[in-house]
Amino acid sequence: MPVLPDRDVIDQIISGHYADPFALLGMHATDNGLQVRALLPDAGAVWLVEQQTGRRLVQLNCDDPRGFFSAVVPRRKNPFRYQLQVSWRDHQQTVDDPYRFGPLLQDIDSWLLAEGTHLRPYERLGAHLVTLDGIDGVSFAVWAPNAQRVSVVGEFNFWDGRRHPMRLRRENGIWELFLPGVRAGQLYKYEIVDCYGNTQLKSRSLRLRGADAPGHRLAGGAAAGGGAVDAGAPPRQRF
Repeated sequence: MPVLPDRDVIDQIISGHYADPFALLGMHATDNGLQVRALLPDAGAVWLVEQQTGRRLVQLNCDDPRGFFSAVVPRRKNPFRYQLQVSWRDHQQTVDDPYRFGPLLQDIDSWLLAEGTHLRPYERLGAHLVTLDGIDGVSFAVWAPNAQRVSVVGEFNFWDGRRHPMRLRRENGIWELFLPGVRAGQLYKYEIVDCYGNTQLKSRSLRLRGADAPGHRLAGGAAAGGGAVDAGAPPRQRF
């Protein structure tokens, strides 16, 4: 049986008030072996699938009926590429876990953005169509140094801020996340819990053309950037 995080930690991640989701979700080495944890509200069952072979390895336990799942991977010691096979109420799908991917910003970009001297911040901030580890998706990055939590919300996750909380780069105040499977043309915004604990929806700081209420629509192309972006420095408003 997997060793579960403290109940208050599970409550925080489910309620959308846990500031470091990558420390909890995804695949982690523990004293009991490799453990996988996922937050999938409304899921009925979740299986861990080896990406290379498509083979089911283990079914995740539903540790909280609100959608927190975990399992220890049998006979595995080293992290590997995996997917999650999720059974919803009326269908089943295989998804790539956003929390298995590493940091997005390179060290030099992080340093230049922190000191405000990056010459092309629009290439790193905002939303960009990218391919990571052979997986197509969108990289999101937004500057909100005083926020307690930032999530990407949109058509692809029912505008639910619990589902995709972002990673905070503490050295520069930028929140980042790669979401596999998100496509050009889908609407999105950022859900921000500010320094006072208030939750609010915010437009991105660097706008892609084709914005459309109630969110912003991802532009097409190999990368949603370049001439399709209204460039600018990180906003002065602190959340």
